[in-house]
Amino acid sequence: MLGYANAAFDMLKRSEIPPYPPFYELLYTYATGINPSLNNRINAIFRSGIPPSADLAETLYNEFLKSDLNERMSSVSARMHARISAVNEAIDGAMVTASAYSGALQAASDDLEEDLEPQAMRTLSLRLLAETHRMQETNRQLEVKLEASREDIAALQRDLDDVRRESMLDPLTKIANRKSFDEGLADAIDDARRSGEPLCLILLDIDLFKSFNDTYGHQTGDQVLRLVAMTLKSNIKGKDLAARYGGEEFVAILPSTDLRGALIVAENVRKAIQAKELLKRSTNERLGRISASFGVAQYRPAEAAATLIERADRCLYAAKHAGRNRVVAESELVEIEEVPAKDISMV
Repeated sequence: MLGYANAAFDMLKRSEIPPYPPFYELLYTYATGINPSLNNRINAIFRSGIPPSADLAETLYNEFLKSDLNERMSSVSARMHARISAVNEAIDGAMVTASAYSGALQAASDDLEEDLEPQAMRTLSLRLLAETHRMQETNRQLEVKLEASREDIAALQRDLDDVRRESMLDPLTKIANRKSFDEGLADAIDDARRSGEPLCLILLDIDLFKSFNDTYGHQTGDQVLRLVAMTLKSNIKGKDLAARYGGEEFVAILPSTDLRGALIVAENVRKAIQAKELLKRSTNERLGRISASFGVAQYRPAEAAATLIERADRCLYAAKHAGRNRVVAESELVEIEEVPAKDISMV
């Protein structure tokens, strides 16, 4: 995780690309290798000798990473604006008609203060009746437009909810994405601070995933990512949140769960992942089994989210150093870190 971030920053420093968030996201994605099409394009650019630039980075970002969610959000916003404008026009028209009707009533009141001949009284009555009918028709049209607007706005609200839900999901694994995780962890920490209930974090990384990808291809690797995501999600419950943290790393937020309970959850997930035998769908080739390493940490009062994540990350890499396919909690972190570090470049 830190290696990917450092690689992205190094590429930004070496190039003429400004360190804007979209460009960092672009190079971070390249560093993780989770988007083969993007990596192939960037590798081809490197081989061609084309100097990197902000314009080139923006082109690549728009092609490979920019979601259509922004366009859909803009469309919903435009429709909402048009509907609100229509409602305002209808209300303005009704107010003009109401003002005219009020004026007609005032004029009729003035006329009635005088002695009117029967014919003049009849004319006045007809005029008031016509004004009343016009006011009634205007109100009827306003009601129709408001009802239509109510239905349209309800539909627009559903569209906005759909867009928001999609923006919070990882497009490959269909579980929560990094943005959703960040918000979920912040909310969980706030709840833990208020209630005093425990809160734990599980961070897991698929063992030797890069080697697996290189051997069997990215499409098969994507299937593994989906499998791990669904396995993680199916082994948590309630207010727990499973998310893809980045690349082959996943995370689970466990509110109202202490370290002992979180260790049980992590161990169940580890066993479930290891128990699944992989089969390449296109050839029915048996690919063996995969495993994952886990780090588990419990929230400490008043600490920042980044500190909790860092501790879970240290536990995860301690599990890697200790031989992979195991769960390490912060309670055993010192003991594990004393084991001589192994080469985990292909974690």
